[in-house]
Amino acid sequence: MSDSLQIGRWTVGEGSPVYVIGEIGLNHNGDVEIAKRLIDVAAVAGVQAVKFQKRTPEISTPQHMRDVPRETPWGTMTYLEYRYRVEFDREQYAEIGAYADSRGLDWYASPWDVPSVDFLEDLDVVAHKVASASVTDEELLQRLAETGKPVILSTGMSTIEQIDRAVEILGTDGLLMLHATSTYPLPAEEANLLMIETLKQRYGVPVGYSGHEPGLQISVAAVAMGAVAVERHITLDRAMWGSDHAASLEPHGLMTLVRDIRIVGEARGDGVKRIFPGELAPLSKLRRVGA
Repeated sequence: MSDSLQIGRWTVGEGSPVYVIGEIGLNHNGDVEIAKRLIDVAAVAGVQAVKFQKRTPEISTPQHMRDVPRETPWGTMTYLEYRYRVEFDREQYAEIGAYADSRGLDWYASPWDVPSVDFLEDLDVVAHKVASASVTDEELLQRLAETGKPVILSTGMSTIEQIDRAVEILGTDGLLMLHATSTYPLPAEEANLLMIETLKQRYGVPVGYSGHEPGLQISVAAVAMGAVAVERHITLDRAMWGSDHAASLEPHGLMTLVRDIRIVGEARGDGVKRIFPGELAPLSKLRRVGA
């Protein structure tokens, strides 16, 4: 059993500050300047990493969705055309990656197909993220295992047997699991935070939480219950056009969340009973009978 792993410049696990990931995803809407502004938001809030999504649309777009019309800020287009419209190319990713690094943040992405893994490897990302939708994509998982990079595995929309198989392929060395429920937005009755401990006991790896709830309470509670990492979608404005903005945190919300995570993470302690320095004066004043 491993209590921690190294992701980029950060140690993630028991005894380390909670690892907070700002999920930019596609909330940049295909605009490098919006991506940079979201990186700024993440840096100011105090997160350690930002995450994007990388697809090869011709491969990763389901056949039945390709020709579905979609209204976009750029006019009506097919879903496949939209997917191409919001993808960054290598030069754009190199630019935003360098910008993230300049702000003290690690960056990586969720690859949705094997060529996207190769694309990200060419950019030498520090880790890879498996989206919940990709838990059963064994070809993708095998390619990720071959990179030797740390892998962050979300577990939403998956059975325990499907997660078992994913872990069998990925291995547990360098694995960070994220408990998740892929309901957008997430209602409290589907959060099932006790799964954090279940995953820890079953797989013996560090476990965090990926949240899609509208508020902050469930993410903070996840830390109190042992999550060593928290991932949340972030946006400049929840009213922006796009599928994930409404379930994302705006800048003030992210700052509040990170503040509360840091307080609760420190308050968890180590579970060893001791008399703390702050108790000595009340002890001397109030205890009448000694041991």
